[in-house]
Amino acid sequence: MLSIYNTLTRKKEEFIPISPDEVRMYVCGPTVYDYFHIGNARSFIMADVLRKYLEYKGYNVKYIMNLTDIDDRIIKKSIEEKIEAKLVAEKYTKAFFDDIEKLKVKQADVYPKATDHVQEIVDFIKQLEEKSFAYNVDGNVFYDVSKFHDYGKLSGKKLVELEAGARVDVNEEKKNPLDFALWKKAKEGEPFWESPWGKGRPGWHIECSAMSGKHLGETFDIHAGGNDLIFPHHENEIAQSEAATKKKFVNYWIHFGFLNINNEKMSKSLGNFFTARDILKHYSAESIRLLFSQTHYRGPLEFNDELLDSSQKGLEKFKNLVEKVSPHPVPLPKGEGVSPDFDFQSYYKDFESAMDDDLNTPQAVAVLFDFVRDVNKAIAEKENLPSEFYSNVKEFLSKTAQGVLGIVDLEKSEAQGSSVEKELIELLIGLRNGARKEKNFALSDKIRNELNELGIELKDSKEGTTYKKVKK
Repeated sequence: MLSIYNTLTRKKEEFIPISPDEVRMYVCGPTVYDYFHIGNARSFIMADVLRKYLEYKGYNVKYIMNLTDIDDRIIKKSIEEKIEAKLVAEKYTKAFFDDIEKLKVKQADVYPKATDHVQEIVDFIKQLEEKSFAYNVDGNVFYDVSKFHDYGKLSGKKLVELEAGARVDVNEEKKNPLDFALWKKAKEGEPFWESPWGKGRPGWHIECSAMSGKHLGETFDIHAGGNDLIFPHHENEIAQSEAATKKKFVNYWIHFGFLNINNEKMSKSLGNFFTARDILKHYSAESIRLLFSQTHYRGPLEFNDELLDSSQKGLEKFKNLVEKVSPHPVPLPKGEGVSPDFDFQSYYKDFESAMDDDLNTPQAVAVLFDFVRDVNKAIAEKENLPSEFYSNVKEFLSKTAQGVLGIVDLEKSEAQGSSVEKELIELLIGLRNGARKEKNFALSDKIRNELNELGIELKDSKEGTTYKKVKK
């Protein structure tokens, strides 16, 4: 039974999706005005781990991640780079996809862009206006937070206290300093779309409400993002969506902790950040994912080279085992040999128990390290292990370490192993050809026969010696 900490209720709850076999999940994606930093990567990777674990448990996950491709920061960058805002968004959208692919993050089912959903956004704002939750001031449309009585329920903030703190940033157009923009009137030279309120563009918060509603429905299972999005972004999404539909917006809110540099939150505004692509120049995706998995997703994570180096070192244990089993030494045929007393199911059970407890990846990683240690011990103690043992080892690593956490890459290791195997076979063929030239037919025949026993069949011709693999 999977339990998840729900930010909305401030407690761990049994996860029960709306549809028994399907999970509808929305994750706040990037604003594409720059390369995303490694702190953003933590949210993307941990959301990916959650999605993959849900799939591991047999759910069909409909996974949506939005792209904010029109925003004040994009416009500012377009002025700095002297190119259109659209071209800025296209440039950094491509960079985003390049970087998440390198981080082994599985593609979302849909990446809705704000600029492709302007009509849905306009229709959403019209609903709020008709229900008196929105008001227009000379082409700027604001959401009236005083009309939504549950405002603050996600963050735990009280409206009165928020209003007092917000008065330092007074906007004369607003009825209340906490009211937020649904539609922004276009300034001269800015990109714009036509609307009932004049030329302008959507506010940030309304984009997610409109796009999640279109792709997942008025109520869906999981909404995830970084802790910094709880207020005001996710709070405002709830206010807009529930005001418009009169239905619960999301059942489970999941938020990821900050990445810290010297105990201070990593952010672009503070200037203490590293881009994901910069880190990937020096460290593998697997080492970054292992580092993130060794801290619980809700807690803060200190980020530095020493921790990354330690993570990379820890990965060597997995790599060494993968090299032993992918491809593994040629075992005895199925049913032969002495199989160790190895309870694979107990490791599955322990892995699932950890992950079911609010995605306790540190404990899950500990289970995997125990598995690696115990498999190595079994290999060291037994000779002539049956093929089933190696297959079971690979299957466990494939489903857990690779399929959920993304900290090993069996396909890559097998490709490397295949390359080494090819070189060794060609080396033996070269030795055999040398023996034949020296008329050492005993050695020549021995090499051919030994390779044949391993399932490698040689064929001599005028052009030379070739080989093919045959099933034994």
